[in-house]
Amino acid sequence: MPLRAKVATSVSRTAAALSRAAGRGDGSVIGGWIGLKIDPDLLKNLAAGRAIALVSGTNGKTTTTRFTAAALGVLGPVATNSFGANMPTGHTSALAKAGATPFAVLEVDEHYLARVIDETTPRVVALLNLSRDQLDRAKEVAMMAQMWRTALAAHPDVHVVANADDPMVVWAAVNTAHVVWFSAGQRWHDDSFVCPECGSPIERADGDWRCTGCPLRRPQAQWTVEDDGVIDPRGDWHLVKLQLPGHVNLGNAATALAVAAEFGVRPIEAVPRLAGVASVAGRYAQVERDGRNIRLLLAKNPASWLEAFDMAEVAPTLLSINARDPDGFDTSWLYDVDFSPLRGRQVLITGDRAYDLAVRLEVNDVAFRHVHTFDEAVRASPPGRLEVIANYTAFQDIRAELDRVN
Repeated sequence: MPLRAKVATSVSRTAAALSRAAGRGDGSVIGGWIGLKIDPDLLKNLAAGRAIALVSGTNGKTTTTRFTAAALGVLGPVATNSFGANMPTGHTSALAKAGATPFAVLEVDEHYLARVIDETTPRVVALLNLSRDQLDRAKEVAMMAQMWRTALAAHPDVHVVANADDPMVVWAAVNTAHVVWFSAGQRWHDDSFVCPECGSPIERADGDWRCTGCPLRRPQAQWTVEDDGVIDPRGDWHLVKLQLPGHVNLGNAATALAVAAEFGVRPIEAVPRLAGVASVAGRYAQVERDGRNIRLLLAKNPASWLEAFDMAEVAPTLLSINARDPDGFDTSWLYDVDFSPLRGRQVLITGDRAYDLAVRLEVNDVAFRHVHTFDEAVRASPPGRLEVIANYTAFQDIRAELDRVN
């Protein structure tokens, strides 16, 4: 690397280490921010010489990135932004911290995908899904799909692994020269009722979909989830045993296998490594406290809340909602979530915007109790499982109370 890049890398590592030592976080943002101030081309310099995979989408990025890094580990050391810092500062910090590795797997915020493709020249880009998220400051779903489509058109040599079940993703990737499709089923349809190509209604039946006004339709998937396993392009079925709950994580695992295959990793080699992933930046972590087995689930938008309800056991459940800057200030999205699956169980609510959540639960006829602190929630629940579902900063607050260190 150029001398400036070497100096910037060293300073980035030091700043990140000091941040961790001071208890101000894992340093994955401040290290990259300082490094890029010294050398604006630092991410490009750090990416040079590595075979890189990028993972982007509204939901599932962090988990799929962790699965993919585990699968690629078959081939050698892998750099990755495992704490979920998914903007260029986080990518820069992750690569600087890792040193020289032949491979990197980076989670990328969907808004930054075009820039990160430009700066890292990835071998593979995985596109997971697109749905509404933080609409008070983020782009509409169709606008995001257009950004992805434009970015991929500018890089025709990039191999794409894309979700065949999401019409927005298909439209963004369909004209790509090298595309592999995966299918895990899609439960959330509310952001893709209308074709992004022509505006006509999209018709769905038996897991298939097609536009009623133009040729856009669901492509044939090469990788599919079936029962408790994944079928590869050769038609071979692989049993996938995971520590992480829910059907959605089986889909994330299928995506990781498809990405790893683009690097030459066979599923039979990668599948055992996926079972080693037990917690992802605190998500799905299980903590014993005062006779309660507390499991932490992150849900930050309507689609992810739908999946969280699928993962959660029928047990006492704590819901926590904040509306700080990382969460988005607008909580109207709560009315896009169907909370009826919580009926009949003990429901506790807390967080900065607990009253907003209370009104929403009243509308859905879900009985609840408001608690002011996490400790009060633990005391209010009986011994046994306590499911905790929280959006981003509320999740981090609870992790801090539990002294979770990833």
